[in-house]
Amino acid sequence: MRSFSRIAALALLATSVSFAAAQSHDHSAMGKGDAAAMSDDMMEPVKAGDLVLSGAFTRATLPGAKVGGGYVTITNQSKQADRLVGGSSPAAQRVEVHEMKMDGNVMQMRQLKDGLEIPAGGTAELSPGGTHLMLINLTAPLKEGDMIPVTLEFAKAGKVEVQFMAGPANATSMEHN
Repeated sequence: MRSFSRIAALALLATSVSFAAAQSHDHSAMGKGDAAAMSDDMMEPVKAGDLVLSGAFTRATLPGAKVGGGYVTITNQSKQADRLVGGSSPAAQRVEVHEMKMDGNVMQMRQLKDGLEIPAGGTAELSPGGTHLMLINLTAPLKEGDMIPVTLEFAKAGKVEVQFMAGPANATSMEHN
């Protein structure tokens, strides 16, 4: 399992690094109106009880990639904490909550077996390079512009359907992509 985590971390890192040199993004390759359509098509925040999920996105993957990342901001408006415990998607065999962090000069990634706490009155941000969803054994490459259905599972809020927009491979959020 440890070698799988290393391989998955390297795959995500390779996707990030290969496009990291691009300091800005260029919408010139898009068809007329596509850039505006991406903004217009952005899903409104999803509400599930006291949870508000916003900014859900993933990155386009390279052909043959077996893993992808999922990123979303989860705000808990309740006076009680909740916990993101996992998920599922037709785009992947498994969806797990993972954490990436540096240990000295070594990047480590591990599954959060107990999930991720969403604090009462607080926000949890799943983002590139940090806590994220790992879409494992993708059924097909994630292509820019695709909407990826993901069912997130929370300890208290239950199952919540969210559409993740696939942005460019170098996306850091969907706000500017």
